[in-house]
Amino acid sequence: MSNYRRANGNGNCYFVTLVSYRRQPILCDDKIRNALRQSILKVRQKYPFQINAWVLLPDHLHCIWTLPEDDYNFSMRWSLIKRNVSFNCSSQYENNQWLTSSKRKRRECTIWQRRFWEHQIRDSKDYDRHMDYIHYNPVKHGLCNNPIDWPYSTLQKLIAEGRYPKGWASDLSPKIDGEFGE
Repeated sequence: MSNYRRANGNGNCYFVTLVSYRRQPILCDDKIRNALRQSILKVRQKYPFQINAWVLLPDHLHCIWTLPEDDYNFSMRWSLIKRNVSFNCSSQYENNQWLTSSKRKRRECTIWQRRFWEHQIRDSKDYDRHMDYIHYNPVKHGLCNNPIDWPYSTLQKLIAEGRYPKGWASDLSPKIDGEFGE
């Protein structure tokens, strides 16, 4: 079994990317979105974390979380969230033709890719860069022309709180687009 190194500083802030299995465009479906929302609420009750930013796209999601000072286990949180979503949605989204022996052995479904990508935020510049990347991502993928138009993002909330200006990103496409890999 592979031994993946994960960042593990207590109370740190993390940028995370999760992808649907085989990049299925299912994550914005009502059933998945509602299961994801409920799963996050359930996990946060037992294992708190702050959601700093979020964008949900059809085949992947990006977010920034801050964990409590005495905790670093974001991986366990994601495992629980993915498991809950899979349990609640597998009857509608399970594809038995895609169940490999490895997936069966690990009791995985065909909603999520097995792993995820994470990056520990280093400083305020790194944080700002990732926040912008998250909120511009729907434009990058051609899902909308203006980030404020994408409904599955924290951008609207952050603009309402005054953390982003109302016209944010009208001139950012050359600066943000392609700055990160997916």
